[in-house]
Amino acid sequence: MLMKTLLPLLLALGLTTTASAGPVLDRIKTSGRIVIAHREASVPFSYLLPDGRPVGYAVDLCLKVAEAVRQRLKMPSLNPQFMLVTPANRIQAVVDGKADLECGSTTNNAERREKVAFTVPHYITGARYLVRANSGITDLAQFEGRTLVSTKGTTPLKSITQANSERALHIKIVEAPDNAKAMDMLAAGQVDGFVLDDVQLYGIVSARPDADRFEVVGKLLTIEALAIALPKNDPEFKAIVD
Repeated sequence: MLMKTLLPLLLALGLTTTASAGPVLDRIKTSGRIVIAHREASVPFSYLLPDGRPVGYAVDLCLKVAEAVRQRLKMPSLNPQFMLVTPANRIQAVVDGKADLECGSTTNNAERREKVAFTVPHYITGARYLVRANSGITDLAQFEGRTLVSTKGTTPLKSITQANSERALHIKIVEAPDNAKAMDMLAAGQVDGFVLDDVQLYGIVSARPDADRFEVVGKLLTIEALAIALPKNDPEFKAIVD
């Protein structure tokens, strides 16, 4: 008798054991698109070709995710839409629902997990230093009294700021809006080093005709577990992505 009374109410409230799609999947199905946030110059994970097309290892992974979502939703087609983000606004783009996936070179850390969810890591790296090959610099201590640049909104920037304070190295730390600008500052002699994940530093230098003018040096300042960011509190979507 109790079940006969409760069943119509459960059906009306959608509280039966048959789960509906989560908010991200609902948004994707309604709009017919999945929005992939990407970076401009995070080689080799997420960057632009000269023709403006986003490519990279993280972008490739997210396109695979888009296909998995299309199959799960049984949609004839699903249009991936790309959205350019910076280190400063990438997390907020996911929080605000402007991007369904952030496919760049983002470290999964506790601070960011307060705002977004992350996939399992797809790459482990760490921050080191890019210098001019004739600088004679081989480690962090030699930057004492010199100038280092890092990209705004990155964990290497936060880590070098902390290390500078703790070790009293008196390094002048400069924020660049993106990786390309930081590289330009180093090449022009405006700074003595560029601190970032070493895999990205190698990628940035490899694209330059004067690559032999630069080298990556020093011990790892950080350990970075790179992962794809996605909206929090949507376990169904996260299960597909993972």
